[in-house]
Amino acid sequence: MNWGARVAEQIFVGGGGEGYGTPQGLLLKYANRHGLIAGATGTGKTVTLQILAEGFSAAGVPVFLSDVKGDLSGLARAGSEDFKLHGAFSERAATIGFTDYAYRSFPVTFWDLFGKAGHPVRTTVAEMGPLLISRLLDLTEAQEGIVNICFRVADEESMALLDLKDLQALLVWAGENAKDLSLRYGNVSTASIGAIQRRLLVLENQGGAELFGEPALDLADVMAVDDEGRGRVNILAADRLMSSPRLYATFLLWLLSELFEELPEVGDPDKPKLVFFFDEAHLLFDDAPKALVDKVEQVARLIRSKGVGVYFITQNPADVPEDVLGQLGNRVQHALRAFTARDQSDLRKAAQTYRDNPAFSTEDAIREVGVGEAVTSFLERKGVPGMVERTLIRPPSSQLGPITDQQRGDVIAASPLRGKYETRLDRDSAFEILARRAEQAAKEAEKAEEEKEREFRNARRYDPNRETPTRRSRKADDSFGEAMAKMVVKELKGTTGRRIVRGIFGTLFKGR
Repeated sequence: MNWGARVAEQIFVGGGGEGYGTPQGLLLKYANRHGLIAGATGTGKTVTLQILAEGFSAAGVPVFLSDVKGDLSGLARAGSEDFKLHGAFSERAATIGFTDYAYRSFPVTFWDLFGKAGHPVRTTVAEMGPLLISRLLDLTEAQEGIVNICFRVADEESMALLDLKDLQALLVWAGENAKDLSLRYGNVSTASIGAIQRRLLVLENQGGAELFGEPALDLADVMAVDDEGRGRVNILAADRLMSSPRLYATFLLWLLSELFEELPEVGDPDKPKLVFFFDEAHLLFDDAPKALVDKVEQVARLIRSKGVGVYFITQNPADVPEDVLGQLGNRVQHALRAFTARDQSDLRKAAQTYRDNPAFSTEDAIREVGVGEAVTSFLERKGVPGMVERTLIRPPSSQLGPITDQQRGDVIAASPLRGKYETRLDRDSAFEILARRAEQAAKEAEKAEEEKEREFRNARRYDPNRETPTRRSRKADDSFGEAMAKMVVKELKGTTGRRIVRGIFGTLFKGR
C-alpha cells in the first residue's frame, strides 16, 4: 500500500502482519483532537513520537517536542542500512505493507534553555505571569498573593518585568513598603517576601535565570516551514533541563499557554497549525494545585480550535488527570507491566478507555505487546473513536538514536535563526528604574544633609556650644529609596566598572 500518496490526509502509523489488525493511520483532520502515547520504559514510545513528528513534518505541520534522552536529534539525519536496526526496519516495512518506505532527514531547529545544545529560548517574567511563576517556585497561597501584588504594582508604575533581577528588585521594594501595600492589597509579610527571595535564589542556582530575559521566543519561529513546505521540527534539548523537573514542566506549560493566548481561532482546519508533544507528562501534574490542573484542562479543551494538537507522552495513562485524559482522542498504548495490584488496576482502567475489538481482549493485548508494537485507536470520520487494534509500529525514516555533537553544531550553524537569540538584551526595566529612583533619592538626601550642616555652621557662629549633628540624628523612618540609593551609589563607585557587584536586590548586577 502506497501510504505516501495519502500523506495529505493521514499519517501512516503501522499495522499489518499475521495476528495484527488493519493498517492504522492518524487522520490529519482530527490530529488537533490531541493524543496520548503511553507505555512502560523501553517499549517504544520514543520511536512512536519520532514517526509522528516525521509524518506531521512531511504534511507541512510544524512540531515542537522535548528531547529528554537526546535520542530525537536523529530526526535531522536520514537513516541508512548501515546504522543499527535499520536493516530490520526495512523488513518491518515490507511486513506491514509500507511500500514507499525510504530514508530521509527532516528540517530540525534545536533549542536549549541553557543555550548550549541549540538556540537559547527565553521568555520574560511578565509573559510567564504570576500563576506560573508561583508554580515554578512552589509558593504558598500567601506568597503567590505577594507575587500578584508585585505584578500589579509593576503594571501601574509602567515597570517592565523582564528577568529575575527585575522581580527581585520589586520584591525588595515591596518589603520596604509593606505597610502601605498592606493597607491597599492586604497583608504583605516580610517573612513571605524573604521566602520568595530564597526560592528565586534556588531557581537561579539551578540555571533558571537563563529562561528569563530578552530576546523572548517569537512563536512564529516555532511555527515555520522550510523551503519545501515541510513543517520544521523544533527539538528542545531537555536532558539537562530534566534535573529541574518543575522548571521543565512550567516552561512547556507556559509555551502551551502562549499558543493558546496568541493564536487566532481557526475552527476545524484540514490539518493542525502546530503539534505539541509533552514528554514526561506526569511532571506537569505531580503535586500540581487544582488551579493549575484546571488551567491545563481548559487549555487542552480550547486550544484545538486554534489548530494546535497536544500529545502527552507518559508511562501510564493514570499519570494524566481524567478530565484531560478524556480529551485525548488519538492513542498509542505500548506495553504496560502489571507487577503490583495497583499496576493491574491501572491496566484495567487503561483497557476500558478503548472501543472494544471482539477479536481480542484489550487488557491482554496491552500486557502482551512487545517492543515496537502497540495497541492503537485513532479518530475516524466524524471524530468517532476507532476500534482498538494491535499494531506493528512503522519504522522511522530518519536516524534512530542521537546524532553527534559535530552534526548538531552543523545543523545549528545552518539554521535560519542563527544569531537571532544568541545575544542577550538588557533594556530598561524594573531593576534599572528602581535603581535610578534610588540614586536620585540618595542625591536629594545628600543635598539635604549638606544643607543641614550649612545651617548648623551658620547657627554655631552665634552659639558655640551647639552640638554637632551626626548622620545618626536623621529620622529612623528614612525612605526605602534613600537607603537603597546609598548602597547602589557606593557599589557603582568601585574602582572598576566591569566588576561584579552584589547589590541590594539579592542578585548579580554587572556594571557596564
